[in-house]
Amino acid sequence: MVTDELHGKAARLVDLIALQPGAVVSKTLVERPTGTVTLFAFDKGQKLSEHTAPFDALVMVLQGSVDIILDGVHHTLTVGDAIVMPAGVVHAVDALEPCVWLLTMIRS
Repeated sequence: MVTDELHGKAARLVDLIALQPGAVVSKTLVERPTGTVTLFAFDKGQKLSEHTAPFDALVMVLQGSVDIILDGVHHTLTVGDAIVMPAGVVHAVDALEPCVWLLTMIRS
């Protein structure tokens, strides 16, 4: 599955998702057996609590700033920054301001 907005078309990713007050919004852009690409919009203060994932995941910040906590270590990312969250490592996400970020998870 590839979202219609991107299937064979160019798009500005931050325009494909809307920030909502006090909310976390997600939109799957690509979903395949080998991985997913998901766009997230977090209002300031929204969080994903600590958890693990069985696969590596790349986070790329497109708007605003976010604190990515990997195994207890804080990483502040702003527009254009990226980080890989390794498989099996405890991680969390905290929006320092309204932000949009892209998560690419590879299932192999």
